[in-house]
Amino acid sequence: MEDDVERVLIAEDVIDKRLDVLARHIEKDFPGEVIQVVVLLKGALVFAADLTRRLPRMLEIECINVASYHGGMETTGTVNFLDHKLPEVKGRQVLVLDDILDTGLTLKAVVDRLKEEGAAQVKTAVLLAKDKERNADVEADYVGFFIGDEFVIGYGLDYQGRYRNLPYVGTLKPEAV
Repeated sequence: MEDDVERVLIAEDVIDKRLDVLARHIEKDFPGEVIQVVVLLKGALVFAADLTRRLPRMLEIECINVASYHGGMETTGTVNFLDHKLPEVKGRQVLVLDDILDTGLTLKAVVDRLKEEGAAQVKTAVLLAKDKERNADVEADYVGFFIGDEFVIGYGLDYQGRYRNLPYVGTLKPEAV
């Protein structure tokens, strides 16, 4: 697996330090509230596990399965809610966690749906945000790192279901694709 990595973009220790900063910002923005955390599967699992352990408060954590990449390297442009039932969010303070903000279609679809379900507040945190124009009018409230418009793997991000368990964010060698 390591042989397939072209370069490490963001090292494990750098991610660790940034998560401490994100947690402090989130903690400040949700004073005294129980936070309903909604994790977008599967890419945000590693990010969510590491970030939520840094939040010293009562959390309720739910996962929803949405897809727009379907195993490829580019979004299909369609967001599919693979779970038919969303967590109960009516009147709740919600924090959506996602791995990467690319076109914005997935994050916007999820935020809009949670607001339709009656969430009192919806804030979003992403590990990565691509520095590019988005197809949807959405930006994350909390961003771990801004990156260029390139395909990345590791720390939850995958290529065809693989490389999620790398402890850093990197790029693949062309022959690995």
